[in-house]
Amino acid sequence: MALDIASAEKALKEERRQLVHQLDELGAAESGDLRSDIDFGGSFADAASVTAERTEVLGVVESLKSQLDDIDRALAHIDAGTYGICDNCGNEIGAARLEFRPASILCVDCKSRAAS
Repeated sequence: MALDIASAEKALKEERRQLVHQLDELGAAESGDLRSDIDFGGSFADAASVTAERTEVLGVVESLKSQLDDIDRALAHIDAGTYGICDNCGNEIGAARLEFRPASILCVDCKSRAAS
């Protein structure tokens, strides 16, 4: 299977657009920082639920920001002409892996070792 970089770039840019939109919906900037205009509630009696909600939102924002960072790294690899090359070992990342997860910057072996 041949690597279709143009399709990968299109998919990455669309996924990036969706992630930025999700961050915005949660009240966060692309940087992952929450905007100052976000109100989680105001009364003292609700402090525990406000804290829980804020913690949950921060967790989701962190996950989205991590995905956005992965996409930005993959797009940088496309721009540099190194898309499909493992950041760790320098071997080729399989086309099937890149088709399934275009933001991959590690081959399966290196990703498996990193997860251990």
